[in-house]
Amino acid sequence: MKMIQKDVRSVVDQLIEEKAITGGLFVIGCSTSEIAGERIGTSGSEAIAEVVFSELKRLEDQAGVKLVFQCCEHLNRSLVVERSVLDQQRLVEVAAVPVAKAGGSMASFAYKHMHDPVLVESIEAHGGLDIGDTMIGMHLKRVAVPLRIPQKSIGHAHITAAKTRPPLIGGARAMYVTQPEEGSCDH
Repeated sequence: MKMIQKDVRSVVDQLIEEKAITGGLFVIGCSTSEIAGERIGTSGSEAIAEVVFSELKRLEDQAGVKLVFQCCEHLNRSLVVERSVLDQQRLVEVAAVPVAKAGGSMASFAYKHMHDPVLVESIEAHGGLDIGDTMIGMHLKRVAVPLRIPQKSIGHAHITAAKTRPPLIGGARAMYVTQPEEGSCDH
């Protein structure tokens, strides 16, 4: 457990140092089975979930993000959020409670330890961390950009981090930095 805690702490430190995540929703997909070196969905562990959750709370506190925890495929990858996030983002609540065998150990642990948790159908997060190839991409805003941090795993689980950015539209003549308007499009 100490090695897992060290790995998660390192990931959180690197995400904070990167300063690429500053506010917004941050989705966590986590297979505690993969962290333990087993196949996803086969060996969930609330003890591992507890270590991951407590370290990730530091990311919430220091980077100003709202953590969102993705459930497993048995709950259609619904998400655990605080009710305040549901209200603020106008999300769609779903009627389920994650448990280890239907939702996953991480989502189940988060649900039990958040202030006022609810399950929502989907979100468009500003960034995320995928621990163990849980496929969080469906919950990121449309243009995701990888965050290349030195830490590549937590325990035995492969990790991928991402942030999002607005789409770049307009081609070669478009300006992507806001500047005072000077004349027409032909200027």
